[in-house]
Amino acid sequence: MASGKNYLEYILEQLSGLGEIRWRAMMGEYLLYYQGKLVGGIYDDRLLVKPTPSAKALLPEAPLALPYEGAKEMLLVEETDDRELLAALLNAVAEDLPAPRKRS
Repeated sequence: MASGKNYLEYILEQLSGLGEIRWRAMMGEYLLYYQGKLVGGIYDDRLLVKPTPSAKALLPEAPLALPYEGAKEMLLVEETDDRELLAALLNAVAEDLPAPRKRS
């Protein structure tokens, strides 16, 4: 099942305070970038983020979910109504990830 554009728009609205969110459509789903880093995505109308140490600390009870068959597990974000938590979460994930590589 592909994700709907309405769910993407809802999540982008929830993250609008961050200002640096970019997204990219990929095979019916949406990849989410923050501070130039791939932090997660929307898969089957679910918000999933990379399971970095800081993300796990912020969401200790969050279940792991597969974005698609054969992928690495990611954290399922169930509290999508909490803008402050979402902002803290994306900031934490981005901080844990290495800087993007420069393209040559």
